[in-house]
Amino acid sequence: MSNINLIDSFQEFKDFKNIDRPTMMSVLEEVFRSMIRKKYGNDENCDVIVNTDNGDLEIWRTRKVMEDGFSEDDDLEIELAEAKTLDPSLEVGDDYIEQVTLESFGRRAILAARQTLVSKILELEKDEIFKKYKDRVGEIVTGEVYQVWKKETLVLDDEGNELLLPKSEQIPADYFKKGDTVKAVVDKVEMLNSNPKIIISRTAPEFLQRLFEMEVPEIFDGLITIKKIVREPGERAKVAVESYDDRIDPVGACVGMKGSRIHGIVRELKNENIDVINYTNNLQLYIQRALSPAKITSIKLDDEKKTAAVYLKPDQVSLAIGRGGHNIKLAGKLTGYEIDVYREADETDEDVDIEEFSDEIESWIIDEFKRIGLDTAKSVLALTVNELVKRTDLEEETVKDVLSILQAEFE
Repeated sequence: MSNINLIDSFQEFKDFKNIDRPTMMSVLEEVFRSMIRKKYGNDENCDVIVNTDNGDLEIWRTRKVMEDGFSEDDDLEIELAEAKTLDPSLEVGDDYIEQVTLESFGRRAILAARQTLVSKILELEKDEIFKKYKDRVGEIVTGEVYQVWKKETLVLDDEGNELLLPKSEQIPADYFKKGDTVKAVVDKVEMLNSNPKIIISRTAPEFLQRLFEMEVPEIFDGLITIKKIVREPGERAKVAVESYDDRIDPVGACVGMKGSRIHGIVRELKNENIDVINYTNNLQLYIQRALSPAKITSIKLDDEKKTAAVYLKPDQVSLAIGRGGHNIKLAGKLTGYEIDVYREADETDEDVDIEEFSDEIESWIIDEFKRIGLDTAKSVLALTVNELVKRTDLEEETVKDVLSILQAEFE
């Protein structure tokens, strides 16, 4: 039997990824049954046999042999005289079984069926991809960069499925070119105009968590639990960990001997600074650990307002705040408290509150210094012009003017 283009495409259909054999058979059979219904008006008396391995198709039609003049439905019944011309051995009440060839449907019907087949298979494929990745949200995937655009990067997984890595989900230091291998976490999966849209991310906290699970066996085995992760992608991250086994040091296990375990994670995150701290229910101690590497003198908590006033030695203030304010910001997110840093004055240190200069320095400039924890004249003078410009929103000239006013106070 000639396959007339329809069966020629079986090979490509059966190789479609993510579609199992029973589903494929069901779709193919339904397409052919639709053709039968259009031709005969009924498919109840037809058997469709599809072999997706070699593309063989068989359609068998059964009609009841009736006495001449008593046939009411030509699609289900055949008169004895006609049946005898086809098979002389047939009698009234027998079943006449005939094979229906594809050619009998006509070329136009066959081409239309092929188009329907293609669209149904593609639709199934999209549904299967959507289901597959919907179940993988939060998991790490590895793919190859196929195309780089201004706002997003197209990545193909090992089956050729398209994954989108938006610019907003990339680490600022990320730079990709075609052919690069990319590791990311499945962030979001949605259907857009019947097409699955899979968004992956390298900035989500889940990405860092999965990297820890891959590098630290104790986390994967459940001996160490990650309580919370906060990140400023590409800059700094803080990871609170807890061990249910007193014999295991959770921080030491995560860092590894000479940093062996955490180095791979840091490299993957483009040298993101990762602080691993011991989780505790003691809030004061938790905040103290969260502000590491700064050493805190004392803490005053306001549980109602969820604020913490932290007092430090002058040389610890800048460490607590961190470059760009990342350290104090992440410590606040990790603990759930808004942290205010205060410089603890040394009794032997003659210093002046920066508010004392309000007649010479505008209030909004003073507020800008206080915002980054510099509330005395000497705390401002301890930093260079470049550092002050980088940490505040002030112009270089403004910073120099302020420094000259403050220096005059101690001369």
